[in-house]
This record gives sequence, C-alpha cells and structure tokens, in this order.
Amino acid sequence: MNYLITLAKEMVRRRKLIWDLAKSDFRKRFVGSYFGVVWMFIQPVVTVLIYFFVFQMGFKNAPPVPGYPYVQWLIPGIVPWFYISEALNAGTGCLQEYNYLVKKVVFQVEILPVIKLLSCLMVHMIFVTIMLAVFLLYGTFPRIYWIQIIYYTFAASAFSLGIVYFTSAVNVFFKDMAQIVNICLQVGMWLTTIMWDPAMFPNHPAWLEQVLKINPVWYLVNGYRDSMLTGNWFWERPAVTLYFWGVTAVLFLAGLKVFKRLRPHFSDVL
Repeated sequence: MNYLITLAKEMVRRRKLIWDLAKSDFRKRFVGSYFGVVWMFIQPVVTVLIYFFVFQMGFKNAPPVPGYPYVQWLIPGIVPWFYISEALNAGTGCLQEYNYLVKKVVFQVEILPVIKLLSCLMVHMIFVTIMLAVFLLYGTFPRIYWIQIIYYTFAASAFSLGIVYFTSAVNVFFKDMAQIVNICLQVGMWLTTIMWDPAMFPNHPAWLEQVLKINPVWYLVNGYRDSMLTGNWFWERPAVTLYFWGVTAVLFLAGLKVFKRLRPHFSDVL
C-alpha cells in the first residue's frame, strides 16, 4: 500500500512530464502516414458496419432496448471495448517501446503504462464525441445520464491499467504475452455482450445472463448503454458495481506487485 501511495505522489509530481509524453505518443502514431488520424477511424467504422449488416440486416434481430435501432445499441457497447482493447495491446509492449527510458536509473518506470493509457484515452475521447454525435443525428435529445460516461471511462481506465501493469512487466521476459493478450481480446469480444445480448434470443438458458456478468467488462459495456440508452445510474446496480471494483482492485494491486517485483531486472533484459 505504501508503494501505491508513493507511486501516486510521484505521478502527481511528474504530471506535466506524463502529459507531455502522452501527447507525444498520440502524435507519433501518425508520423509518416498520408491520411494521418483518418486511419484511426477506418477499422472501427468498418467493424460497426459489418456487425450492423450481419446482426440487423442478416439475422434481423431486434436490439434488447425498445425504441432504438441496432446501431444506437451497438455503438455504446463497442466504444468502451475499443478503448480497453487498444489500452491492453499498446500498454503490453510499452516497456520495449520506451526501453531507452527504462534504462535510465532516475526515471520512474511505473509511469510508462500510464502514458500509454492517456494516449489511448485521447483516442477514446474522440470516439465518445462521435458516439454523442451519432445519437444527436438520430434525434436523441441530450440527457443528464450522459455525464455518467465520465465515471465509466474512469472505471475502464483503472481496470485496464491494472492488467497492463502485469502484462507489460511479464512481456519483457516472455514475449508471447503480447500474442496471448491479443487472443484473449478476440475471445473476450464475443464473451462480452457487445454485438449480441441474450435478450435477442428468446430461447437462451436462464443461467446465461448470470454467467456473462462474471466478466468485469460486462459492467462497463452495460454502463455505457445505461448512460446513453436506458437512463440508469451506476448506483442502481450496487452488487455488480461492488463486484467490478473488487475485481479491479485485486487486478490493480496484483499487477502492480508483479511490476514492482520484476522492475529491477527490466534494464538487464531490455
């Protein structure tokens, strides 16, 4: 716990450096690219269109929230997933990417996953803006519940950072970790109710919904939908909220402990 408090103080003290490095990380993604930031949106837009045609036009399944088209139900679910997915993929390899900083004795290596997370957060904010614009274009009037997206973004950030501390540290010694993370994300996308929901299939087993709630990302995906569609506050799900933060706290502390244990050997391997 003392280590966590010390780390928090260090991040506050070096907040300007962290912010500057995060902005630099965001900009360098598009260096040398002719279309620049446009490429950031091509894959997500194509993904949304594919799922729209498969589930809405192909299977002709109605979304579980009456009164909203499938696209409006899909986007609040897939936006947080893009954020978590990018944060885990980018964060896992952050120590290799910034190995020149890892080898500096005076540099606080623990801030590197935070830098990557902030860079991904900038992208996420763009997608949140697009999500809000889509809802406005569909004629949905802004509601107070939309502000809750800030809370769920913070929750997704804490959850992702805890995992990244573990995966980034292990990846220094076990390079296959990046591939494992990628595979887990591919499987996890279908285990999370992003493109589908049990309510879309009338004959689904009664226990399925309870099993799906074990996945902490379920809380985040449905939280975004609560905010944008149904108008429910997060405290209206007290049991699931406590479960999510309990799991997140365990992942964060465990990931940070592994990171601290392996940190003295980073410079030797890199």
